Amino acid sequence: MSMQDMKFVQNFMKMTNDAWLKGWHERNGGNISYRLTSENVESIKNIIDENRDYSPIGVTVKNLANEYFLVTGSGKFIRNVAVDLEANVGIVKIDEKGENYKVVWGLVNGAKPTSELPSHLMSHSVKFEATNGNHRVIMHSHATNLIALTFVLPLDGAVFTRELWEMATECPVVFPSGVGIVPWMVPGGAEIAEATSELMKKHDVVIWAYHGVFCSGEDLDLTFGLMDTVEKSAEILVKVLSMGGKRQTISSDNFRDLARDFNVTISEEYLK
Repeated sequence: MSMQDMKFVQNFMKMTNDAWLKGWHERNGGNISYRLTSENVESIKNIIDENRDYSPIGVTVKNLANEYFLVTGSGKFIRNVAVDLEANVGIVKIDEKGENYKVVWGLVNGAKPTSELPSHLMSHSVKFEATNGNHRVIMHSHATNLIALTFVLPLDGAVFTRELWEMATECPVVFPSGVGIVPWMVPGGAEIAEATSELMKKHDVVIWAYHGVFCSGEDLDLTFGLMDTVEKSAEILVKVLSMGGKRQTISSDNFRDLARDFNVTISEEYLK
């Protein structure tokens, strides 16, 4: 079987195409990474090439030692993943110290993993610890309405969370831990990776001011669904603000009732 025949790769390709159709990934904007299961790795052991050189990650992720990730490439267009898989994505392996990576498949002709690899891996590292390894996907998109809101709302996670929750009843159920906000930073380096991963300790959604959003989830469908829900809520909020703002909304007690009936935990931080 070829790499493209693998079910997890097909699911990844579908996710990238769906995200492109949503308008979240203009040009080479955004990036996605998926941590392979042991079954995934076993299924491709005769396809990958372990005889490659390692390169420094720029950050240390010790708990991801010897893990494999399917990642989009630096400068690659999300819309082209389904057209030429090997040219636009690759599989990387982390070394035993969690300090270096090597490309074991794909990213041909000298291509490299996404420049946001440090942010992805540090977030994966945090979620690996926090979820007992259950979270496997990090998705970074340039979601239009979420970016727009960073220009008009206070860059405060509690404010963003409450505003987004009020736009759709399902929101506190889909992302009960709310959202975190990273102020503008130069992307691609250790500083923004550390800031993002710190917020990932508490949230599954982290917004980069004037830039985009990171979502973490257990699998590709759940992570895409999380991104889709948060962005749709942002779209509703943009429309509400353009119509002059709210005249009525969901109350804190309404949210408490929702949390009780749906058995989710909502911090009082967002219900003040």
